[in-house]
Amino acid sequence: MVFFSVVIPLYNKADYIENTIKSVLDQTFADYEIIVVNDGSTDESEAIVRRFNDEKIQVFNQKNQGVSAARNFGIEKSKGKLIAFMDADDFWLPNHLQELSDLYRDYPNCGLYCSRHKIRISKNRFQIPYYDAIDSSFRGILKDYFLSNKPFRITWTSSLAIPKEILQNIGGFTPEVTNGQDLELWTKIGIKYPVALTNKTTAIYNFNIENSLAKNKINSKVLMNFEQFKIFEKDNPSLKKFLDLYRIEYGLHYYISGNKTKKNFYFQDVDPENIPLNVKFLLKVPPFILRSLLKLKRKLKQSGIDFSIYD
Repeated sequence: MVFFSVVIPLYNKADYIENTIKSVLDQTFADYEIIVVNDGSTDESEAIVRRFNDEKIQVFNQKNQGVSAARNFGIEKSKGKLIAFMDADDFWLPNHLQELSDLYRDYPNCGLYCSRHKIRISKNRFQIPYYDAIDSSFRGILKDYFLSNKPFRITWTSSLAIPKEILQNIGGFTPEVTNGQDLELWTKIGIKYPVALTNKTTAIYNFNIENSLAKNKINSKVLMNFEQFKIFEKDNPSLKKFLDLYRIEYGLHYYISGNKTKKNFYFQDVDPENIPLNVKFLLKVPPFILRSLLKLKRKLKQSGIDFSIYD
């Protein structure tokens, strides 16, 4: 048995997968395997991976079923004690797996082991995430995961590892969900298990890549079902507030797209106290104006200027 199984879903990332694989092979911690699940790529992605000819790398092919099915297939084929996920266009610093291994050694009973990361928002610009009630030097088990998992997400897919046994018990990713499937799974785990965080930055999230899954239009997405969490929200105010932020986010995006029915569906379960004043203001602005403002916000972020209406 290896210690880590690194699971990489791959779909048409020929421009990025070589650097991604190199960053895994450059790890100082050597006890790992790499499982690449080619999800029906139509470019040279698979061929680029096979050129490495490294015994650590296994490549599996499946017809295009989406990132959740690809990750689940990788989990099924894995032999590691911990599963470390890696998107095909992200990057690890050489100490990433070592830091996660040390975190597991020091806090062996957690469900999620997370490193810190930075976000590439343009070619030469990075954003450093920060979290409520946690300073930059903190290392250990989070006192209140859902409270601290904002304004940035602590659990970003390419910067965490999960014991395989827990993934098997929880049931993996929901294949039908096409956006927020990671959020859904991390929430399930965060409800049942402690979450540990390092104080070292070991990964880079490439936000500026245009073909990222998170940038598809809202009306083409299948989102997670919030109903599954309602029983837990009743006794956990931090969880309720955390999930309300995503209900608001989804509802606002539907409003911007002109789908008021879906907007109302997501807002109906939001505690009014959890709706920021600026969101209330935006809901009075015509959607066509908000669409223009959203495009402007994305351009500003690529220039290094970023803000959130949820802060």
